[in-house]
Amino acid sequence: MSATFVGMPGFPSYPAFPEAAHEAVRDETLRGNLRHATHTIRAKRARAVAEVSDWAALREAGRRIKDHTLRHLDRYLVQVEEAVTAAGGTVHWAVDAEEANRIVADLVKATGESEVVKVKSMATQEIGLNEALEAEGIRAYETDLAELIVQLGKDRPSHILVPAIHRNRSEIRDIFRSEMGEWGRPAPEGLSDTPAELAEAARLHLREKFLRAKVGISGANFVVAETGTLVVVESEGNGRMCLTLPETLISVVGIEKVVPTWRDLEVFLQTLPRSSTAERMNPYTSMWTGTTDQDGPSTFHLVLLDNGRTDTLADEVGRQALRCIRCSACLNVCPVYERAGGHAYGSVYPGPIGAILSPQLRGTGSEIDASLPYASSLCGACYEVCPVAIDIPEVLVHLRERVAQGDQVTRGGNKVVLRPAKGHAAERAAMRAARWAFTHPGVLRTGQRLASRTRRLHPRTLPGPGRAWSGTRDLPPVPAEPFRDWWQRTGGGKEGTK
Repeated sequence: MSATFVGMPGFPSYPAFPEAAHEAVRDETLRGNLRHATHTIRAKRARAVAEVSDWAALREAGRRIKDHTLRHLDRYLVQVEEAVTAAGGTVHWAVDAEEANRIVADLVKATGESEVVKVKSMATQEIGLNEALEAEGIRAYETDLAELIVQLGKDRPSHILVPAIHRNRSEIRDIFRSEMGEWGRPAPEGLSDTPAELAEAARLHLREKFLRAKVGISGANFVVAETGTLVVVESEGNGRMCLTLPETLISVVGIEKVVPTWRDLEVFLQTLPRSSTAERMNPYTSMWTGTTDQDGPSTFHLVLLDNGRTDTLADEVGRQALRCIRCSACLNVCPVYERAGGHAYGSVYPGPIGAILSPQLRGTGSEIDASLPYASSLCGACYEVCPVAIDIPEVLVHLRERVAQGDQVTRGGNKVVLRPAKGHAAERAAMRAARWAFTHPGVLRTGQRLASRTRRLHPRTLPGPGRAWSGTRDLPPVPAEPFRDWWQRTGGGKEGTK
């Protein structure tokens, strides 16, 4: 249904989540890397959050700020454009990934440069900017350590915050040894897999890129509407280099990243670092407003990206996904992500948030997007840790209904009717039968008694389409007596308590 691109090579032919996850869970090294990393981050986050006595109030404040902003997004986006323009910047509007890539490529070519340095950015990954620039003869260098590992390894990100979470130290050492020389300064001779040596190798490799680059590209964690200020929070300092050294800075930002005021920003500067890196505050918080003579880039461009966000905003249940501040806390507690990894989700947005965001940005017409709402156990751990209280299980169930039953949705600004996805006919038939039985008490009573009397004959697995459900779990045993018969026989349990 949708031509929206969300940064995964091979889409839409990428396999559905069950098939991709089936392959991933057989990789013992991958599972070990994921288990170690997610458990470590999860434990640190829990300690950092426990230090804050008013965490619940901050969480609720973040939810309300985001909901208010989304309800009045049209007004705040105009305010952003006016403020950025008044501060010396230029604002561009991109309806989709193709338009955003064209804008950025044209801006880079206008400088006469053929290289750019990049701050870690989910938005530029989402639109496939690196590949688009390469097609125009422009080479983009990732400067975040984890993004550098992914780029050098010709790999794909598998985590929102730690893109190379699926790699261990030995794998990273091998990538640096074999690939760094092709991209610039080679790895030092005899490089080991100790974290200090790996970090130093990356620092030396990137330093020449920072000092040479004339164009920097970034995203933004937040945009403050009242002043047109962009905010990037990071832990390594590479972002600060990219935001201050180049002569031209181009920032690609999703339209949902707006917050109305500096006072609103203060809430998220408390919740984001604790939820993401388990830090009390980010080591580097960079803010810039337009341009300033002799301080930072002399030319600034802001590309405001839609790419399916307006359509998502039209969904009263699903729009809460746009509250996301990309902390990745939901990934680190998700039992499904821990075992399947990020690549199985077929999007740059993996884990629970990806399972609800990607099908809304792209639609549910492809096999992978129709499968993502089912990539969850609905345990609710993701909702419990979300710093802006996104009820991910609620949206998952909402999207499952859309996949199985069809729905009227907004795509490209127009109302369209989605047909049910293939493979759910038996599910729909079962739900219709259940609805009919529950609305006919006599039929339900007879069915319960019949099930109890024949319980010794029941199979342990379901036949036909139900085999997929019972293939990984036991069918619950049927009691010897229906509850309503027990209730009538015992007078509501009174006889059994005497």
